[in-house]
Amino acid sequence: MQIEQLSPHIGATITGVALSSAMSDDLVSDIREALLEHMVVIFRQQALSPAQLVGIAERFGSLSIYPFVRGMDDHPEIVEVVKHSHDTVDFGELWHSDTTYLEEPPLGSLLYAKEIPPVGGDTLFANVAAAYDSLSEGLKATLANLRAINSAENPDAAKTRVPRIESRGQTSNISTTAVHPVVRTHPETGRKALYVNGGHTVCFEGMTAEESAPLLNYIYTVQQRPEFSCRHRWETGDLAFWDNRAAQHNALNDYHGHRRVMWRVTLAGDSPK
Repeated sequence: MQIEQLSPHIGATITGVALSSAMSDDLVSDIREALLEHMVVIFRQQALSPAQLVGIAERFGSLSIYPFVRGMDDHPEIVEVVKHSHDTVDFGELWHSDTTYLEEPPLGSLLYAKEIPPVGGDTLFANVAAAYDSLSEGLKATLANLRAINSAENPDAAKTRVPRIESRGQTSNISTTAVHPVVRTHPETGRKALYVNGGHTVCFEGMTAEESAPLLNYIYTVQQRPEFSCRHRWETGDLAFWDNRAAQHNALNDYHGHRRVMWRVTLAGDSPK
């Protein structure tokens, strides 16, 4: 297994691994270590069936079901993220951490490229732990005891899932509003990260959205600084695996008129602390 960094703060490409073959415990351990260090790891030129993708994900944790969109009929753990050539809205086309409106947001996600446009459709990733480290000690102290309300009804994020709900929507009884610390401590590395995002965070607990907006917007600009990010240009057969506890991502919607098909599996997480 060879690892090549994509940028100084986040992202790595892993080669020399055929994920369709049985993975040893040592290989799984090495991949997990790389994930914790780089926050997102990319495997190129993988030929995977739905069953194989589910099997790979299960080596890294328990699987969770996305609350709004039904998965594949034979593999409900896999959500097909499809943008048709006539669509203008793309699923996840803004900076966010996945489903932070859940009481126990996911550990991470695996996204597999089945069909990609001839150009465009890249994904940006950002290291929100490095963003936290860059703050002044005074601002860190201000944020230390703040909590934020996260909601699935935040309009900017809600509109991106409308086409998927129209085609594969499901009724869910899961609560989609949750309160989490603004600064989250990673349960495996102990590293602190800024755990708010423009897709789902509504306001600070005990404050109005208007009162919260100036500081939240400043935090978002820090999280999205180019020096904390990387950009992945997809090829068919790529598999991206990211740590939702320390990274955010943004699916660029710049390929209107072309079809894009991805398979996503989500790993169950814990309650942020």
